[in-house]
Amino acid sequence: MASSTGSRSSFCFVHAADLHLDTPFKGIGKTAAPVAAALREASLEAFDDLVSLCLERRAAFLVVAGDVYDGAERGIRAQLRFRDGLARLSDAGIATFVVHGNHDPIESGWPAVGTWPSGVTVFGAESVEAVPVVRDGQQIAVVHGISYGRREVRENLALRFSRGAGPGLQIGALHCNVGGAAEGHEDYSPCSLDDLHRVGLDYWALGHIHTTLVLSGRPHGDEPWVVYPGNLQARSPKPSERGAKGAVVVEVRDSRVASVEFVACDRVRYTGLDLDVSSLTSVEAVRDLLVDEAQSELDRAGGRCLVLRARLTGRSEAHASLQRPRTIDQLLESVRDDRELRRPWCWWDRIEDASAPLIDVSELRGGSDFAADLIGTFDLLVAQVAASGTGAGLDTDLAADLAEEITATLPKVLRARALSSGFDAADLLAAGLMTALDELGAGEAFARAGY
Repeated sequence: MASSTGSRSSFCFVHAADLHLDTPFKGIGKTAAPVAAALREASLEAFDDLVSLCLERRAAFLVVAGDVYDGAERGIRAQLRFRDGLARLSDAGIATFVVHGNHDPIESGWPAVGTWPSGVTVFGAESVEAVPVVRDGQQIAVVHGISYGRREVRENLALRFSRGAGPGLQIGALHCNVGGAAEGHEDYSPCSLDDLHRVGLDYWALGHIHTTLVLSGRPHGDEPWVVYPGNLQARSPKPSERGAKGAVVVEVRDSRVASVEFVACDRVRYTGLDLDVSSLTSVEAVRDLLVDEAQSELDRAGGRCLVLRARLTGRSEAHASLQRPRTIDQLLESVRDDRELRRPWCWWDRIEDASAPLIDVSELRGGSDFAADLIGTFDLLVAQVAASGTGAGLDTDLAADLAEEITATLPKVLRARALSSGFDAADLLAAGLMTALDELGAGEAFARAGY
């Protein structure tokens, strides 16, 4: 298979996975028409950008490690868009290697594409195949791969791979879960990092995990590279879908991986923000903060559209107003109306109020309830710490009891580490009082009292 021009010992390839072509965003509420239209097109446009990336970098080949489509139905629009993109690469002499994963197994779905462009290899599900990449008459790489035949593959497919004879970089394309690499992903084709290392390949092009992860490998090192590029385009509000999404460009020199570079390809980016409103005194000020943060996120997004969620935190004078009926709903409507929806737009999907009220600690201290008794005990302990100058004068038995109680539910290894590291008595007491008052529903900025 012919590929890009340049030195035979130096080339790059692109590794992508989890394209989920033509899948809609999930888990967000009703949106404005321009937003809904952009979300429908986002995965397909991200794929177009992936093709452009391969052409711009003059890649030798593209590896797609599973879940090209989102389900067995494989819409015609998605299949034809994929075929047309690979045809552009084929016309430029760039080969493509594709494995199918749990969302688009070989034996499911109706194929709309009868013949793939030249230079495209779609690996089967019966056995691992090894396909050489030849440029200027010289073998520069071998790509090994196997697809899923059905959705639920519990076999460790990594054990079927083996290093082949001959020159060039040896690459394994596999849709799998390495050591439970991320929560929220089914344990399909489970394997360990040791399983992959023992095969002896140079680079594992993996798919299935929607987060960019480099599990092993370093430039010019002897350890094989094990890489998840993450998905190409976010598709839901889940934490694993937040932030930049794209592919990785792998530079190869003298049959060794020299570098792995993540390149964003997403068209719509999902972001979750925790915003401290403790210094704000009104809903108006909260709204101004939301607008400013949205603009900052847009400035950082490089021309991409954004879907935002915010969680308001901190003890704030604005808390009482935020708790009034429909205030958060109206605040959400207000920030949505703040911008005309021209690209790049920012769409606020949700605002959550997790702020807390301000209560004068001196007022609580003067009471006759449990909160007052708790603060009184805290005052006595803080005075004992202050008298020692450093906290070392705190009754050692009391300090030990506190440490034992706080760490009681930790795993043994973490508990031993925590106990051996020691505690700052004043900080420990202050944190304890804060937690206790929160639980009592009397949370306030006790820092005002000088603690």
